[in-house]
Formats: sequence, C-alpha cells, structure tokens
Amino acid sequence: MSVKNVLQVWDYIVFAAMLVVSTAIGLYFAFKPGRTKGRTTEEFLIGNRQISAYPIALSLAASFLSAITVLGGPVEVYLYGIMVLMYNTSCFITVIITSVIYVPLFYRLNIISTYEYISRRFGLAVKYQIVSYFLIYMFIYLGIATYTPALALSEVTGINLWISIITTGSVCTLYTTLGGIKAVVWTDVFQICIMLAGLVALLIQGLIQVGGFGNVWRIAESGGRLNFFDFDPDPRRRHTFWTTVIGGSFVWIAIYSCNQSQVQRYLACKSEKEAIKALFLNWFGMFALTIAACMCGLVMYAIYENCDPMEANRISNANQMTALLVLDILAHIPGAPGLFIASAFSGTLSTISSGINAATAVVVEDIIKPKWKSWEYFSESKRTLILKFLAMIFGISIMGLAGLTSLFDENVMQLIRSIDGLFLGPILGVFTLAALVPMSNGKGAFVGMMISSIFSLWLGIGSEMYPPAAKFTRKLQTSTANCHLYNITLSSSTNVTSLLTTMETPPAPDKTVNIWEQMSSLSYAYYSPVGCVASVIIGFLVSLITGGTQDLDQSLIAPIYHTIHKSIFKKKPSTPLPESGIQLLETTPEKFFNTGHNPPSLQKEKLLTSAPDN
Repeated sequence: MSVKNVLQVWDYIVFAAMLVVSTAIGLYFAFKPGRTKGRTTEEFLIGNRQISAYPIALSLAASFLSAITVLGGPVEVYLYGIMVLMYNTSCFITVIITSVIYVPLFYRLNIISTYEYISRRFGLAVKYQIVSYFLIYMFIYLGIATYTPALALSEVTGINLWISIITTGSVCTLYTTLGGIKAVVWTDVFQICIMLAGLVALLIQGLIQVGGFGNVWRIAESGGRLNFFDFDPDPRRRHTFWTTVIGGSFVWIAIYSCNQSQVQRYLACKSEKEAIKALFLNWFGMFALTIAACMCGLVMYAIYENCDPMEANRISNANQMTALLVLDILAHIPGAPGLFIASAFSGTLSTISSGINAATAVVVEDIIKPKWKSWEYFSESKRTLILKFLAMIFGISIMGLAGLTSLFDENVMQLIRSIDGLFLGPILGVFTLAALVPMSNGKGAFVGMMISSIFSLWLGIGSEMYPPAAKFTRKLQTSTANCHLYNITLSSSTNVTSLLTTMETPPAPDKTVNIWEQMSSLSYAYYSPVGCVASVIIGFLVSLITGGTQDLDQSLIAPIYHTIHKSIFKKKPSTPLPESGIQLLETTPEKFFNTGHNPPSLQKEKLLTSAPDN
C-alpha cells in the first residue's frame, strides 16, 4: 500500500509562497527598470557577462544537486551507507581541474556555447555529434529531475502526479522564458536557501525525535551505515573509496567542463577570476547540501531501524522514503511539511530552468545561427522572441518526458549517476582530446566518441541484463522486527522469525564464467571514466594514423598545456663562447649562422655572393 495524507493550510501557503517568489524573480528581470532596451540574445543567455561570482556560485551548486539530492540522498545513505559523502572529495578535485584547464580556455575564446569550441577545434561533424548527445542527455536528466519532487508531493498529499509535474514545469518555464539567465541565477539563489532550510528542518526534528546526535551516530554505527572508507579495489563494488573519488571526479569534471548548463553559468561572470572564484565558492554550497542530506539519511535509519517501510509495505518504491519520513515526523508542525516539499520543488525548478536555458543556447548558437542565414538580418527583439519560444517548447517537452521516469524503480541517485556516466564520459573524452592533445584531429575525435559511446551503451544494457550480485552492491541489512507487516498472510506453519532475519542462500553450483556478465557488473560510478578513457585512446590512435592536425590555432589548446610545455622544453641559455669561437664567428660567412636579423643590404649581398672556392 502507499501512504497518502493531506497537507494543512500552512503547508500550502509555504509551498505557494515559494512558487510565487520564483515567478516574481523572473518577472522582475523581464520588466525591471533600466534593463537593456531591445534586449539582446547575449543578455538573455549569459547576462552580458556582468553577473558576480556569489550568485553564480550558488546557482552552480543548486542546479545539479536539485531534488535528486534532497529526496534521493537520504535514501542512498539509508540503504547503502554514508560512503556517498566521499563525492565531495571528487567535487573538490573537479573544481581545481576545471579552474586550471577549462575556465581559462573557454573564457578567453569569448564563446557562448561550449560546443562552438568543438566546432573550431574538430569541425562540424564532431560538433553535431556532441550536440545531439547533449540534448538527449539533458532531456532525460530533466525528466528525472521533474518527476522526483512530483512523486514526493503526490505521495504526501495524494495530489495527482501529473498535476504536480505540470505545476513544476509551468512555473519554471514561465520565469525562465521571461527572465533569461539572470532570472535563472537569482531564482537558484533563493531556491538553494529553501532546499537547505527544508533539509535542516527535517534533520533537527529527526534529532529531537531520536534523542540527539549521539544516539543517531550510535545507531548508524551499529547498523553499518558509517562506511566512510572502504579501499576494496574491486571495480564491481558499487561504492568504495575508489569508485566515489575516481569515478565521481570524472562525472563531475564532465558536468563542470563539458556541460553547457554549468559552463554557461560561469561564462556569465564579469571576468575569468570571478568565474574561478564562483567555482570554488560553489563547492562550499554543494558540501553544505550534501552534508545535510547525508545526515538526514542517518536520521532516517535511526527512525526506521527496526521498521523498514519497504518491507512493511508502507510504500511501494524506495524513492518515496524521504517523503514518508517527512510525513512521520513533521506532520504535526504547521508549515513544516510544506517547507520540505517546497525544498524538493526548489531543487527541481533550479535544475529545469538551467537546463532549458542551456538547451536554448545550444540550439541557437550551434544549429540555428550556422544554418539559418536569415538569422543575421533579424532584429535583436525578434531573435530574443525566438529564444523565448524555444525555451517554452523545451519546458513543455520536459513535462512529457517526466512521466516516463515513473517506469524506473531504482533509487534516483544511482539512476541519474548512471546516465551521467553513460552520456558524459565519451563527451569528456572529446573535450580532453581538444584541450590537451594538440595532434588530435576531427577524424580521431569522431571515431573515438562513436566507439566509446557504443561501448558505454553496451555497459548500460549489460547492467540491466545482468544486474550486479548482492556481494557487489552490498545493500545494508534492514529489519521489520518492531512493526506490523501489511498485506502479508502467514500460514500457521510459517516461521515468522525467518521473515525478519537475513536468510542464508546455499552456495550456487559452479558455472562457467561469463565475461560479459562480469564486465556488466562494473560499478555504475566507473561508466564515465571508461567512456572518457576509451574516447581519448581511440581518438588519439585514429588521429595518429590519419596524420594528426596541421596549422592548429594555438588558442584552441588549454593555456595550462602551453605553460607546462614551455617549462619542460624551455631552451637552456647558451654558454659563453671561448675567445677562439668569437674569432671564428667574426671570420665565418654569415650563411652558417643566419638569425634573420641581418640588415637588408647584407642579406642581399649574401644572396648574390658566390660561395668561396675550396
């Protein structure tokens, strides 16, 4: 059975206030006094590059954490332990790498679309290959992000799922279409505050109910949830130190370095230094949110330690657990459930608005402008109108795709990270070739991405055909010892104790090792590294075979590459010549040591003078 409840008046007021404020911010930036007359497309997409680091930092943090962190993070900790917290380490590594390699490269090229860089570096074929990948990925991602809070609201209030989806999508599409990137950024600032407030409210009430932080920590430790460090090198293990740090680094680098949604935000900063500052400040925002979500997961385990809601049939899907926890411990506080639901929806609005704005930028900059010759003759107001129309179309499309997410039963945290890895790994490989391997060419990048994409897809299909064994996923033990089991009929001969304890399965008979099955058991966290490395290696080899690249514009290579190259291969100062060597220079014809700085008359004389007879 599924738990349903009705929010109280104050809950609706809090939730409605969040939607009203978000919409008002969009309206403000659409019609505020003093805005640019005849609004330009550059203002709509990147705010004329005049936004400061602080709002950009919070916007970056809010976008890719979203409701997936608010609702999926606590469930992840409840089921698998707090190892997921180690993703903060990989995020910090990502911030450093992005600041050193990609921010200087993109900012100095003065581009709006990240994939415009790929077009300059590798040509149109590779650009369209990546653009199509990006658009497919974003629509899938945004569909999941839209569905997640809609499910939460549906489970807590009993409101129809589609009403929730349409409400979210409509509000988000409205303020994004009207206000552009500035509305997106400043609503993100407001919404990340709501996200954090909702998690903190749940955490505080949970600590009170359990009896304080000490009790929560003790129960979590006894239940095996404090598995911070697990150095098992087996790549089939779902989460270890290595999968979260190495695999997580590749995923986050791909998101912050190759994903238009994130890159477009820091390109809107006032300067390159402001962009780098925004990236580092963004990490602190992400850290605060993930810490709060993980602590809510420990509280969830402390409350449901002896009464697992899934096994007790209180809910039908693990993704509903956080909403159930809100119902169980916050329902008696006026407005508190509404605050948490607003928190989940805030994350979704942030993610969808950023995605819509990014997809609009990519379609305009990489498809419409190069192909539609009449674009150059349109007025700025007409161009902006087209941008707004595209944003509206994308918003409506995302609402439809959200419904497909209901077909997935797995935890949304794992689902979204799997999709990140399958799509973003090959794209990161192409950007790595472009920025750090000067001899790579378009043929190599195209073939490398195509083959790595096929391989990544093969891994994804294999993981569905051959789900990893329990010894690799290591889902932690739960219990229903102290709660009623719903909808279960027990015969008089049934041993109830056997239902409440972990049953030992007799060892399976030996069977032939299936290589595909073993590879399909690879942790989802490694999908992105595998796709990236395959793309780089294949792209490099094909580039080598096809002759590399000629007459490369050096501004298309990351500045850090030139710095390292010069420091390694810098010319050593020549040692002073002995006196006999100086005399030799004075008596030797200039043709042996022509530096190109000889006077024109001397150069002409050299060309006309015959070589001396030997």
